[in-house]
Amino acid sequence: MRTDEGPLASRTFLALLGISLLALLLRVVSLGGRVMHWDEGRVGYWILRYQETGIHSYRPIVHGPFLPIVNDYLFAVIPASDFAARLPVAVVGGLLPLAAWLFRDYLDDDEVVALGALFALNPLLVYYSRFMRNDVLVAAFSVVALGFLLRLLVTRRLSYLVGAGASMGLAFTTKENALLYVLCFLGAGALLLDHRLVREARAGTRLSDVFAETWPTAAYRWVRGEEGTFERGLARVGLAAVGALAAFFVVVVFFYAPRPDLWSALSNPASLPGVVEAGTVEPAERLYGTWIDGGHQDNPYLPFLHDYLETLVYGAPVVLVFGLVGSVVDRYSPADPGFRPLVAFAVYWGLASVVGYPLATDIEAPWAVVHAVVPFAIPAAVGLAFAFRAGLDALGDDDRVSTGLAALVLLAALGGTMGANAAYWNSTEEADKAVLQWAQPGNDLRESVVEMRAVVEANEGTDVLFYGTTTPGGDSVELYVSDESSADTPPPGGPAWHSRLPLPWYLELSDAEVTSTAPETPPEEALADAPPVVVAHDWDRSEVEPHLDGYTAREHAFKLWGEHIVVFVDQDALRRATS
Repeated sequence: MRTDEGPLASRTFLALLGISLLALLLRVVSLGGRVMHWDEGRVGYWILRYQETGIHSYRPIVHGPFLPIVNDYLFAVIPASDFAARLPVAVVGGLLPLAAWLFRDYLDDDEVVALGALFALNPLLVYYSRFMRNDVLVAAFSVVALGFLLRLLVTRRLSYLVGAGASMGLAFTTKENALLYVLCFLGAGALLLDHRLVREARAGTRLSDVFAETWPTAAYRWVRGEEGTFERGLARVGLAAVGALAAFFVVVVFFYAPRPDLWSALSNPASLPGVVEAGTVEPAERLYGTWIDGGHQDNPYLPFLHDYLETLVYGAPVVLVFGLVGSVVDRYSPADPGFRPLVAFAVYWGLASVVGYPLATDIEAPWAVVHAVVPFAIPAAVGLAFAFRAGLDALGDDDRVSTGLAALVLLAALGGTMGANAAYWNSTEEADKAVLQWAQPGNDLRESVVEMRAVVEANEGTDVLFYGTTTPGGDSVELYVSDESSADTPPPGGPAWHSRLPLPWYLELSDAEVTSTAPETPPEEALADAPPVVVAHDWDRSEVEPHLDGYTAREHAFKLWGEHIVVFVDQDALRRATS
């Protein structure tokens, strides 16, 4: 552990700043290039509806309110688009490398820089920072909260405690697995205490003395500080703890309080207690009912674990390999054998994430692996720095073989990382399914979306017809909604609004008027006087196409595999719209 803030530390921060600028560039360039994922389309649609109605309340199934609230403000400044919707996540993900600076007391300077580089360049972190989803957000805010707490322990600057409270509050506004971060932190911290007890026992100290004297004395000195009395120090710590709780509470209430009730309470203080309850107690009850007691985790563990590990191997090979190297190097260092506290903490945290997330997730989703990559990046940073130092030492000793090997290893790590980022960039290919989530449409859907929006903006009356159907050989209804007005406020009426995603996001951007037909409706009746855009599943193409003279048809992969839709566009309407 070190606490110096000299010129070398300043250069370290400048290096992190440069890395973060690179990370922002990687995340913002062509941010709108990939067509919206099913989940992005779902959240984006309800953000647009909130912007239209001013009505919003927490729904656990779409996770925390951070993105709806932030994007509502953002869309008031810049037009809503795929780019704009993803921008908050891209910015937070791009700034994540700066969080490495908070760990400088526990890592060497080159390790801090390596940690920032891993946060900036890891393919999973890059891909899901370019995705309107909460996983990178909850990881980033939780890491910052942890960093603030570690700085507090070293510097005794109590403002870090307030910052930790606010950061953890933001984490809880993004996704419910902020609870898992707290549990991982507590569990890893308990294991670190065990490490300390083992060291004390090996040094010949009685454990009774540790609990009765050593640790209470250390806590007394920390609270008292270098100046003043214990009572005054305790008052300062207590005030800071209250400030941290207040910061956490204010952030949570601001985001979770239903709209427009929150704004009404500001002008009517008598209603404020009810709004506070609606922003704290009610969300907690909904969270418990949906994610803890709701049966979403009733999944086979081993297939989920296999999927999780596969994504980790494909999306974070550098973190895995160098994380193993860093763990071994740190554990068996000749100079100071035994894990440094932060490295051990991160290893335990990462292992708990690998074991726990296949239990906690409701679907096989690559984005969950983000929560293992972030902790494993810490020992990986140690491993990268070790390889870099070994190369420098070999160069100084004129050991060409060792220098070449170290350079080869580092270049392979960089090349593999950049190659993976280039492959996954805006990919919608099934070949990349280990990193991409299944419900990702193909990018060629964008062509039909552009034509669809042009036609919708020029058309009067009904714009789009979804041709209702049932899955072949099954009874699952697709594309049909019995009451289209039910999609004005969540949750939408059934039976199959969600099967249209992400198209509702794009249609809402154009203020399209949408209708659908029931699966049992004969095609000649369903398609009589059809609007300029018709959307159908590929298995219905042969019965739909004969009734749509003058329409062109484009077939698109609606998921990575196994699902296609056909978009029919009236060419006369398109010519009128684009003339």
